[in-house]
Amino acid sequence: MQRSFKEYLIITLKGIAMGAADVVPGVSGGTIAFISGIYEELLESINAINFNTLKVLKQKGVKAMWKSINGNFLLSLLLGIGISIISLAKLIKWLLENKPILVWSFFFGLVVASVIYVAKQIKEWNIASIVLLIIGAGIAYYISILPPMANGISSTWFLFFAGSLAICAMILPGISGSFILLLLGVYKPVLDAIHDKDFKTLIVLISGAVVGLLTFSRLLKWLFDKYHTL
Repeated sequence: MQRSFKEYLIITLKGIAMGAADVVPGVSGGTIAFISGIYEELLESINAINFNTLKVLKQKGVKAMWKSINGNFLLSLLLGIGISIISLAKLIKWLLENKPILVWSFFFGLVVASVIYVAKQIKEWNIASIVLLIIGAGIAYYISILPPMANGISSTWFLFFAGSLAICAMILPGISGSFILLLLGVYKPVLDAIHDKDFKTLIVLISGAVVGLLTFSRLLKWLFDKYHTL
């Protein structure tokens, strides 16, 4: 898809908003992507990254490969997310400690807006939609009341697993990846790793996130294609 510089700048700003949301436990970057209208394109772009990508790279070169995965879109979005997480992590942490009501109020407003937006996407409500709504709300509530584990990274594999699980939540509208990290007891260690530039910890976490993202996004896309209104 051909876009102007201004359009890519807007995508980067949306990425910044997603990154800011991902830092806050209880808010999902996927929610921001959904209400900003880039969610399905994001899923399609991620799903375009597969073994065929290497084949295109080998046969047609970097330019064709980059185009096949919607590279400009992904780069713009990831740039915004990266800028946000690196630059806002410390600020968000300070705000959560000193101005929690304002932060939660702002993001609660975003969540409410996303609920209204999603509701409008359902053209016709039926029994299945209502039942799944209740089940989804029940699961979300159950997750929200789970007691968090003690802070600390027990092993490299556990951190890898945490990254995989958290990214699944981050890309899923309505579930917070940061909250999953909080439940697993690695939220504070991850924030500390970002602040202290602990690249070893971050590389393991990101590796897990990449694996989780490439795997879970395919399931999400299949669900969107088959059961969009559910």
